Amino acid sequence: LPTRIEKFTVNRSPHVDKKSREQFEMRTHKRLLDIVDPTPQTVDALMKLDLAAGVDVEIKL
Repeated sequence: LPTRIEKFTVNRSPHVDKKSREQFEMRTHKRLLDIVDPTPQTVDALMKLDLAAGVDVEIKL
């Protein structure tokens, strides 16, 4: 799946010097895991996974 890249450009100074800017980017990586014939234990184990902050899991049955 493609990586979504959002770029933000902001002025470094709140007043003048428009030529002085800073760029930030936020990357969203998506992965797809297709499980053939999932058992109830597999689905339960995926629901109970302890993930890092900012990591989301979506399960569709």
